[in-house]
Amino acid sequence: MKTIGYLEGTDPEFLTTLVCKGYKTLPIGNDIDNHGKNIAFISIADKVDLIVGYLHKVSPLPTMTKSLKEFLTPGIIHHIPIFLLAPKEILTEAKKIVSEATTCQYIKVIDPENLRTEALKILR
Repeated sequence: MKTIGYLEGTDPEFLTTLVCKGYKTLPIGNDIDNHGKNIAFISIADKVDLIVGYLHKVSPLPTMTKSLKEFLTPGIIHHIPIFLLAPKEILTEAKKIVSEATTCQYIKVIDPENLRTEALKILR
């Protein structure tokens, strides 16, 4: 059974569709929202196959000690795919922000319109 970790704000229809197709979902949070297990501490032991969420959920506040790169640790160190969502109109800017933090092949910035298609490529 494959599991998708999701940050708060991820499309509930998308998540419900996954559950109905037999996948598990796991809420994941950042240092502020306490939505679920902190994304920076997700490891192989958590058996998460994919993480999805909007870019702003992993963008640290100026007063935080963690960097964007630290929030993306599951992708960088454990090779867990991470899809960061950004509207089509600002996709280029979002990709630039992420590329300045990491060039890890497991981290992609995508348009939310493509989430279902891209996620199913990973989960199948």
